[in-house]
Amino acid sequence: MVNKQMSAPIKRATSFTMDRNPDAVLVGQVTLTFSDRFRRRIRLSMDSGEGFMLDLPKVTQLRDGGFLNLMAGPERAQKPGQVGEQVGVRAAVEDVLDVHSIDPSELVRWAWHLGNRHLPVEFLGQEGLRIAWDPVIADMLRGLGAEPRRAQAPFGPEGGAYGGGPTYSHDHGHGHGHDDGHGQDHQRLTGNAGGHRHEP
Repeated sequence: MVNKQMSAPIKRATSFTMDRNPDAVLVGQVTLTFSDRFRRRIRLSMDSGEGFMLDLPKVTQLRDGGFLNLMAGPERAQKPGQVGEQVGVRAAVEDVLDVHSIDPSELVRWAWHLGNRHLPVEFLGQEGLRIAWDPVIADMLRGLGAEPRRAQAPFGPEGGAYGGGPTYSHDHGHGHGHDDGHGQDHQRLTGNAGGHRHEP
């Protein structure tokens, strides 16, 4: 979306926090799929359509319910006495695959196979697992005795053990690339993520 106020400096999000700053102005919300919540630098648009630049010092998992701290222009430090601005981060509804069981040993077995493929997994209480929708993995889970169900829901998997980021599969035919946005641009876990565009 073209910004009509071309003369105004684009706002930059230079840090992420799970804490709401009571002194900062909440200027909007950005809704992103799971794969687009693991970024360092990319042009984003709030749900209102207003654009801003995500410009973090390192690739960061933007967890649902967190906040991006904004500043106008290229400055990297907040001026003394300046009231900041924040943008809320929300997880988008996307295609997911859910499996449920009241048998803990079944869940452990399925989770082991998913983890063995480096797939991000969200735990649904004590009786379920959620991953990004993948028909190949759905067939694998059926072979393990599960009844996978395709659903539309936000996806918030556990972070990786070494540094908090997600893990990704490398073993069933997905393409990979590298760009400045992901640091490592592994498989896209969803087909489309509205509200953003990559920088050239």
